[in-house]
Amino acid sequence: MNITLNQTDGTNAQLKVVLEESDYAPKVDQQVKEFSKKAQIKGFRPGKVPAGLIKKMYGKSIMVEAINKLLQEAISKYIKDNDVKLLGEPLPEPSQDAIDWDNQKDFEFTYAVGLLPAFNLPLDKSVEGYTIDVDQATIDEAYENLKRQFGKTTNPETSEEGDFIYGDLKQVDGEFESKTLIPTNRIVAGKEQFIGVKADDIIRFDIRKAFGDDNAALAHVTGLSKEVVADLNGEFEFTVEKINRTEAAELNQELFDKLFGKDEVKTEEEFDAKIRETIKENYDREADNLLSRNIIDTLVDNVDVELPNEFFKRWLQVTNEGRLTAEQIEENFDKYLKELKWSMIKNKVVEEHELKVTNEEVVNATKEKMLAQFNMPEVPEELAESMNNYANQYLSQDNGRNYINEYEQLLAEKVLAKLKEKMTVVEKSISAEDFKNMSF
Repeated sequence: MNITLNQTDGTNAQLKVVLEESDYAPKVDQQVKEFSKKAQIKGFRPGKVPAGLIKKMYGKSIMVEAINKLLQEAISKYIKDNDVKLLGEPLPEPSQDAIDWDNQKDFEFTYAVGLLPAFNLPLDKSVEGYTIDVDQATIDEAYENLKRQFGKTTNPETSEEGDFIYGDLKQVDGEFESKTLIPTNRIVAGKEQFIGVKADDIIRFDIRKAFGDDNAALAHVTGLSKEVVADLNGEFEFTVEKINRTEAAELNQELFDKLFGKDEVKTEEEFDAKIRETIKENYDREADNLLSRNIIDTLVDNVDVELPNEFFKRWLQVTNEGRLTAEQIEENFDKYLKELKWSMIKNKVVEEHELKVTNEEVVNATKEKMLAQFNMPEVPEELAESMNNYANQYLSQDNGRNYINEYEQLLAEKVLAKLKEKMTVVEKSISAEDFKNMSF
């Protein structure tokens, strides 16, 4: 067997494999013998079918299977032994001559190969991070939301300020129509039209003026995306069906226990401190997620690396046959390139810093997520064995795909943590309100 890699340019190469009969014949003979032991052919006892008959009847298919397996093993070993950095896998060249499996003894296979060149990480680039200022207005809003969320809902006959009005929203000169819930506290202009209304009343209004040109509010009310509602305007009619009013929940022990567990909080002062702590933790987590996205975007946008684009397009189509068309690949190619670059960056950080994820880390992370689902701070001793079994069952599902996903997520977190150490993060103080209004 002879394998050669001929580089045609900086990012493309051709891999050629030459097989002689002596390379694959022993494997074919072995497969024939194995097959003859199991074959059930009329006129012969099980395990007594002559190898020559098996070779005559199934020799070609056995040879094709043996050669394909030998090719895969040999190419994988060559790539590993020579440390060839590939994009995806080698793809058979479509131009090679048809193989005469009945008469050929020696074979030559050629593959197109996409090469991933060496590159440097642009770690000198700075990224923007955020320190969130949780002001009193944010705390007050959280209190209002909690009181409403855990309050008692009633359906009065007539609407008042702060009510939610349910009904049918219809575009006057258009096709849009949907059942929706309009929060009166989000109305900016013409609020008086929504106060004092009853079931079957019809309200006519300019939707963009009513919601103060706020696309987020329009998206919430219509159920459409922000991109679609950006062009939504004109007169709408809203037919009232019912009024929803929430009586605010009281700040008592029942509410404290619902939110934080039995007797974890016992006074309004402790409740206030816990609310502030929880809100700050949530914003810090969101700010850290945004920093991670900024790091990824900065590195991907600034990494100087040449890629085998045409090979990449072909590889995407071959590996996603029936799921992606050439047109779809072309349309979304910038996104695929970004994903490829980030994958290369991750692999480089893992290799340079010898980052690893242990099996124990995967299992523990899975158990932590399960605890969070049940709102449990830790595993009770009597449930420890059951929790381990649940975690292992989950990780083994889908042929281990859940394990791989958890592993990859933990590895990505370690990569980002390392990059946050290496890159300059410029912290910017921002109010919670401004942070919420940022476009992610």
